[in-house]
Amino acid sequence: MKLQTRRTDRRTNKAARGWFQCIHCGNPVGEQAQGTDHRNHCPICLWSKHLDNTPGDRASECGGVMEPVAVWVRPGGDWALIHRCRRCGDLHSNRIAGDDSELMLLSIAIRPVAEPAFPMERAVAGMVRGDVEKTG
Repeated sequence: MKLQTRRTDRRTNKAARGWFQCIHCGNPVGEQAQGTDHRNHCPICLWSKHLDNTPGDRASECGGVMEPVAVWVRPGGDWALIHRCRRCGDLHSNRIAGDDSELMLLSIAIRPVAEPAFPMERAVAGMVRGDVEKTG
């Protein structure tokens, strides 16, 4: 079933009804979400579109797709997504929303452990040789 709208702003992909279609997975996304004032990513796949220079300004001319590449914990304990634009390479931090997929957030958070940037054999060999300082 394809959702129909009368008017859509082509630059933001936002329909006049208060929702937009995800640029990555096609999911219809409501503008309002608990925990954020400027909904800018899909709660299902967490991808976004490069629209802002600063949160909510919708002033970016890029319009590229923003891939969720990491999560981090802000001072105070709030989680935020790091998005990287596939067109221009900009990085943006975006607060998570109350309806974001917890499974997708966790899969992004554990990615460095599940897919390390170096061969694990090398790290283990270094530990055996004593290259790693002992703490404690």
